Amino acid sequence: MDEDITFDKEKFKTILHYIIKRCEDNPTVRRTVIYKLLYFSDFNFFELYENKLTGESYKKLPHGPAPTHFSLAVDELIKEGKIIEKSESNCYGGLQYNYFSLKNPIINLKDEELEVVDDVIEKLSHMNATQISDYSHGDMPWRATDDYDIINYAFVFYRDPNYTVRVYDESD
Repeated sequence: MDEDITFDKEKFKTILHYIIKRCEDNPTVRRTVIYKLLYFSDFNFFELYENKLTGESYKKLPHGPAPTHFSLAVDELIKEGKIIEKSESNCYGGLQYNYFSLKNPIINLKDEELEVVDDVIEKLSHMNATQISDYSHGDMPWRATDDYDIINYAFVFYRDPNYTVRVYDESD
């Protein structure tokens, strides 16, 4: 798979740990919301800088984009003693997964990388799973991808104005 060639697992884990730490006091930020915060961090960064932030591959799933290496990263962060995962039953009989940081993340990101992640957290972390999933369904990369396929980063350049994060001048 071509997307995996550029995947930076350590950077992905750093950003995941950072999001967990920043959002752990927000009761609506569970697994689904974290999926979308990661997705928008990666895809917004790509739109702004035309380079991949983590190179993670995201699948188009019914509830929105989902990172393919999430479980691997969570398992490693748990084994490293950096986070914990707690599950609880929801009112529909399914499980909800909450994540908590045990240590402060070591942030070795460039200023512009951290700025994009912080911006995504500020703009979207107030949403619950249903709201952010619905929001992600309006983003062109998700809309332009067939169900269960890997989402192509290049589709960010066809985003609707309410999703775009880049200021395009008339000549672009």
